[in-house]
Amino acid sequence: MDPHDEKSEPDWQVPDVNLEVAKLPFKYYIFDWDNNILHMPTRIHLEKKTKAGVWEPLAVSTSFYALVRNDVENYRPPGGDWENAFREFRDFSKEEESAFLRDTREALHPVIAGEQKPGPSFRQFRRALVEGRLFAIVTARGHRSETIREGVQYFISHVLGEEERRCMLANLRGYRAAYEQEEGYLTDEEVLELYLDLNQYHGVTSPDFRARMGSDKPGVDIQEEAKQFAIKDFMNHVFRIVRRSGVDRPISVGFSDDDPRNVRAVVDFIEQELHREFPQVKFVVYDTSEADVPDGRKIVVSGQMELPFSS
Repeated sequence: MDPHDEKSEPDWQVPDVNLEVAKLPFKYYIFDWDNNILHMPTRIHLEKKTKAGVWEPLAVSTSFYALVRNDVENYRPPGGDWENAFREFRDFSKEEESAFLRDTREALHPVIAGEQKPGPSFRQFRRALVEGRLFAIVTARGHRSETIREGVQYFISHVLGEEERRCMLANLRGYRAAYEQEEGYLTDEEVLELYLDLNQYHGVTSPDFRARMGSDKPGVDIQEEAKQFAIKDFMNHVFRIVRRSGVDRPISVGFSDDDPRNVRAVVDFIEQELHREFPQVKFVVYDTSEADVPDGRKIVVSGQMELPFSS
């Protein structure tokens, strides 16, 4: 059953509904995008000082930038302007297609063809979608939420197979039947749209997100702080939904990121603030910065419930 084919489900056909999801524990996920879900071709534009002391232009990957971003003696943004350095990570009003969607398509093509390995959290993101789990994309990019959501929709359309999409829709209908208690038939497209509406998409260096934080700092200076803000926002969002459901059940939240600085900042944030505010939650952080650890290095910060993030 293809959720993008309006003729795939005649009026007389009863859609699959998986009511067993009502018995499952609540699991939620927070994913970084670049080099965590996908290895994106997007480049950061820097200047590098040569041995002769001359500054030369250099376009680097996000993983390379994570290693050198504090080396201000040898690397700098063009003309001292970080917005120019991150111009491929922003939205522009005259674009026919966002750079994020274009790069997502380019990154996915060799993965789907089996020519390149995806990011370490690709498999878990795919599984979270099939299971209909709520999630947040929290990335240091400067795109609008709508832009990042387009990338997620593209992922669903081109990565999930027909059986996976059928299973996802059955799970989503099961959640709605168990917790929303709403009557009336919804098409596959409507079910998917409602699910995507419930998730969050944060480009934490975007002007919109900085305004939401109340920060007037340049986006490049608030990455760790902004990701903490986004995580707290997602936790509050999740608990509003859980309280509305009226169900008391163990809750677990998994966070994955390929930047060790972000990982350390998130672990500290959980230990110092989130664990006190949400003591019933098990937090599991995955450091996916090490290429030889396929699913990332697991850090259990609090709680007792097992969270099979990489299974």
